[in-house]
Amino acid sequence: MNELYRYLTLAVSNDWRRLDERQREEDKAQFVSAVQSAGVTVHAYSLVGTRADADLLLWVIADELDAIRAWEARCAATRLWAQSTRPYGYLAARRPSPYLGEHRHAGGEGERPVGPAGDLPYLVVYPMTKKRSWYALPREERTRIMAAHFATGHRYPEIRIHTGYSFGIDDQEFVVAFEVPDVRRFVALVADLRDTESSSYTERETPIFVGASMPLVEALDHIDGAVSRAELVG
Repeated sequence: MNELYRYLTLAVSNDWRRLDERQREEDKAQFVSAVQSAGVTVHAYSLVGTRADADLLLWVIADELDAIRAWEARCAATRLWAQSTRPYGYLAARRPSPYLGEHRHAGGEGERPVGPAGDLPYLVVYPMTKKRSWYALPREERTRIMAAHFATGHRYPEIRIHTGYSFGIDDQEFVVAFEVPDVRRFVALVADLRDTESSSYTERETPIFVGASMPLVEALDHIDGAVSRAELVG
């Protein structure tokens, strides 16, 4: 089964932030209940401190698109949803890479369960599209180029990649997500990848989201400052 991935961002309005604390807490509890619907698996990431145009990133995993659609319709019934916008949203499917072949390694993308392990503090996500000239290359040439790309990634075994394929179902071709222990290690990885031949065939790889992994309840408390309010009052 090639599971489906939905990456959804929420930006909460200032009007909601100005509501009294009791109302905000009720709205957050209602939203958490909706997000934890049956039929999908959802991982939450706070974008507070890393993006100015979105507050929350939700990575939704399901076997069928209908489950994602039903989940999102349930979320749409909440008060917090009505007080929010969705600046970015992506749809992708999990499938084996056509270029891995003999370059598979223990613990690699094809060897892991679906979705994030959740044991690393940060997730980096972005949509990506390759230049059409990439697909004009013979398959053998693309495989050779990607071998060097994979070899560079293998020098950073602490960073885990999850590739989603969006051909024909969304505006980008891929959505790539990286679980990382430290964003500076990811900067080093991307800098090294810029030196590879495969980098010259990238058309677009923005916007980039850096999310802090945490329970949804905590991520919502970061949005309205509830996590820090007691310290400020004291």
